[in-house]
Amino acid sequence: MKFLAIDIGKGTQDIMLYDDRQTLESAIKLVVPSPTVIFSEKINKTNQHLYLNGETMGGGPVNWAIKNHLKKGYQVSMTEKAARTIRDDLNRVQSLGINILNQPKKIKKTAFNDHHNFKKITLKDIDLDAIASSLSPFNLELDFDWVGVAVQDHGFSENMGDRNFRFLKIKEKLNKPRPPEEFAYVEKVPDHFTRMNAVKRTLKGFKSIVMDSKFAAVCVATCDKYVQNLNSYVVMDVGNGHTMAASIENKKIKGVFEHHTNMLTPEKIIKFVEKLVSANLTNDEIYNDGGHGAWVLESIDKLEKVILTGPRRKLAESSSLPVYNAAPAGDVMMSGPAGLIKCMKTQIR
Repeated sequence: MKFLAIDIGKGTQDIMLYDDRQTLESAIKLVVPSPTVIFSEKINKTNQHLYLNGETMGGGPVNWAIKNHLKKGYQVSMTEKAARTIRDDLNRVQSLGINILNQPKKIKKTAFNDHHNFKKITLKDIDLDAIASSLSPFNLELDFDWVGVAVQDHGFSENMGDRNFRFLKIKEKLNKPRPPEEFAYVEKVPDHFTRMNAVKRTLKGFKSIVMDSKFAAVCVATCDKYVQNLNSYVVMDVGNGHTMAASIENKKIKGVFEHHTNMLTPEKIIKFVEKLVSANLTNDEIYNDGGHGAWVLESIDKLEKVILTGPRRKLAESSSLPVYNAAPAGDVMMSGPAGLIKCMKTQIR
């Protein structure tokens, strides 16, 4: 079997093309700018009005670039799916001064072209053609049986804020200790996960799984040979934008918290991890500190290690916690893809 795994973060997209007749260490690996960084640069270099169509994708830099474009005095028109990149609440998107177009036939008639001084940019998180083009000069083909993609998706509810809703859904899923692989979606993705559904639409026709990037990173801990000999530990994925920690015992998640990386300090990390381990961490404590939230079912017997993944793991390394850098496939940047590959293998058994 051949697997393509893509973990899309705020700063990079980490890609692995793996043939299970070989070792993970021998897989083809790419670490390149994330789609939101690529599209934000395109927008920043544009000196005319914008028409954005395509799919819902990761925001961050793209959102900042669009808002900056509006401040320059340019017009921005977006289709509904593209507009959800900024906010799933389209009324809030319109309040920024963005024109949302929901009639495809009308869009064609109004012709956003050079004559009207609109530049068209098609948004999407997944670009298989670009990946194939990157491999081609090395005489490599983008050939795979399964594709797995990890993105962060807060989910959307008209009646609740993103942070609260994200942890409501985590709480519903983690109604008992579960292995991280069970957070992957193979067929139907719940409607409230708008970004994951966009990825699924882009991958129509392929055998695919989609997964929240943080749970993909947690899943990778069980792929590391050193970690496989542990029983009670915490996995902490320290990303460019967000940090998630999960307490694990008997290979099952017993609690999680998620925070904004730039709001964390070594001292906060120690405090939150210790409370996670003892099951004394509350959702309010993380939420009121500016993070997303927490949900803890049970304590774990002891903290053998804090298993680190993610590009900003040095933040946790500087704490006094007993840390270990997970490196599946011999590369800490491949933690997400390795987790996705494990999930895909689990699904096809």
